Amino acid sequence: MAYLHCRSNSLPSKCHPEIDDVENHLRRLKSSEATSTSATSVLKRLASLRDLQESINSLIQLPSVHQIISHKQGENWTDEVLDRSVELVDLCGFSRDVVISTKEAVQELESSIRRNRCETAVKADISSYDSSRKKINKRVNKYIKNLKSFKQTLILDTDCDVKAIATMLKETEGLGFSVLKSVLTLVSGAKGRSTQRSWSLLSKLTQASRVHSEDDQSGDEDSFH
Repeated sequence: MAYLHCRSNSLPSKCHPEIDDVENHLRRLKSSEATSTSATSVLKRLASLRDLQESINSLIQLPSVHQIISHKQGENWTDEVLDRSVELVDLCGFSRDVVISTKEAVQELESSIRRNRCETAVKADISSYDSSRKKINKRVNKYIKNLKSFKQTLILDTDCDVKAIATMLKETEGLGFSVLKSVLTLVSGAKGRSTQRSWSLLSKLTQASRVHSEDDQSGDEDSFH
């Protein structure tokens, strides 16, 4: 990381632990970028992003850091950080809506399968679920397509402290976009596989339903004894 090689002593020494904390979180999150795109991996990266954001919040609340940022308002890098922060908030909101919509679609499918045991009704449930998934995927693909690519512009400020803080803020935003896009990709699923996943889910649900049905019948028989 470039800012590791550019740090002066003008910031109070008490700031350095917070800076080190941010750097450690950044390093950890960046090292996980090449890992699997499985649900477990994405969730771990999402948790790491949360920790990084918390450490960034602690850093920028420090008076000395807040003063540096305030003095640099109106410069290109501060405007870029602000604009990307707004976009990141929008992406967070969109990702949350997509996750909620997907969860509701799955819950509706589960509920329908429990109510309808016949094969015809089950096929209708799957068809309705796939339709919901396609609508969600369309929204995700359109959003990602319109999402501006994140570019790390060169910071020309000669002050090492300014460079360090600016670089950390910009890298945090870049990683935020990367993690949230991976969440959207995971939730929307690979193209052409939604039906396969639906039938796999159906198999698990019907097995569970069969077990519950057998338990209910056993309970009814016991009640007559």
